[in-house]
Amino acid sequence: MSTPLLEIIVQVFGLLIVATALAEVALNFASRLKRFSYEQNRYDVALENLEERLMTARIRRVDRDRGSQTWNGIRKFRVASKTPEGGDITSFYFEAHDGKPIPPFQPGQYLTFSINLPNKKRPEVRCYSLSDKADPHHYRVSIKRVPAPRNAPDAPPGKISNHFHDNIHEGDIIDCMAPGGDFFLDLTQRRPIVLIAGGIGLTPMVSMLNAVSERGFDREVWLFYGVRDLREQVMMDHLTEIARQNPDNFKFVMCYSGVDAADLPQDPDIQCVNERVSVALFKRILPSNNFNYYLCGPPPFMDSITHDLREWNVPDSSVHFESFGPASVAKSPKAEEVAANSDSSLTISFSKSGEEFQWDPAAGNILAFALDKDIDIPSGCRAGSCGTCVSAIKSGDIEYLKQPGNKPDDGSCLTCISVPKSNLVIDA
Repeated sequence: MSTPLLEIIVQVFGLLIVATALAEVALNFASRLKRFSYEQNRYDVALENLEERLMTARIRRVDRDRGSQTWNGIRKFRVASKTPEGGDITSFYFEAHDGKPIPPFQPGQYLTFSINLPNKKRPEVRCYSLSDKADPHHYRVSIKRVPAPRNAPDAPPGKISNHFHDNIHEGDIIDCMAPGGDFFLDLTQRRPIVLIAGGIGLTPMVSMLNAVSERGFDREVWLFYGVRDLREQVMMDHLTEIARQNPDNFKFVMCYSGVDAADLPQDPDIQCVNERVSVALFKRILPSNNFNYYLCGPPPFMDSITHDLREWNVPDSSVHFESFGPASVAKSPKAEEVAANSDSSLTISFSKSGEEFQWDPAAGNILAFALDKDIDIPSGCRAGSCGTCVSAIKSGDIEYLKQPGNKPDDGSCLTCISVPKSNLVIDA
């Protein structure tokens, strides 16, 4: 065999040996990479499971604390602080007068106050949204002074809101019922959310936003906040700071209906537009309609938004709204159907008043019907949560327009969310 041929054979064998070694190295590297990827996935899954367990434990602890620390009826609270927020809105901080722990609450819920006014035989009951995340030391509500209606300047202004602003001061003692309400953000879910606020409807949204922020923004959050002009906006420093610190998961859109485009605030951390909050705006800005929507504001505002969300093929199960006031109850298709189909031939007798009337389904509920007939039934939230309008049923039966937040004892009903199913006699 010639020397050149031998050299070629040696070179080929050498290349084969090198190639085999490289292939072995490559296979070994791929195996290690695959094992590393597998271990990384295991680590990620374990971390996610740990986070879920921690969240579940936290929620269980909050539920346990809520159950063990809550109270029935009235509890005395002291006004610890009274802070003007601007826009005729003042925040009130309440601490338990007895010094004992206070229960946590779900972000979006409200407090119910029983207010004794001069020359009034019975207290006035009002519900105001909690405007901060749960704190073991205090509750905060932010109350807007309600003026006389713009189209009726001679009408009286909001009685209780003005009483809070003018007559409730730091150190005063006030009667309060436990947090309640079925409008709240479920912190166990991580689906992206859109918070929609009109005017003072911002307060429960701030509670939700602060609760999510405390948990490190474990979901995508959008806030659309609508006011007429800069004089009406509140808590902007706080909201803008949250947006600045969480640019990836929190988007803040500020809507001014009465400000020219040239006069809009210029802030790199928020988006300002000179238009009303609307679903048309959502369509232009949101990446899709696949969110849970939470909204609070004046009844016309909520009527428009809920209607247009439905038209945008957002399912009703994804739309949650503040349930204060009869207008909110009426937005439920089931409630409208139940009220409209109630029997107009039925009668309601009010035993204390000695009055009997033929039922009118257009009234919407027994409370509204009674008030229209000058029958005095105390009320608060008018959404079936605070229990103020409870009345004893002496005979007959009722049907609820929605599930009560706190169902009364057998033989009684919440008049604000019920209609008669038969001739009815109630103790009012």
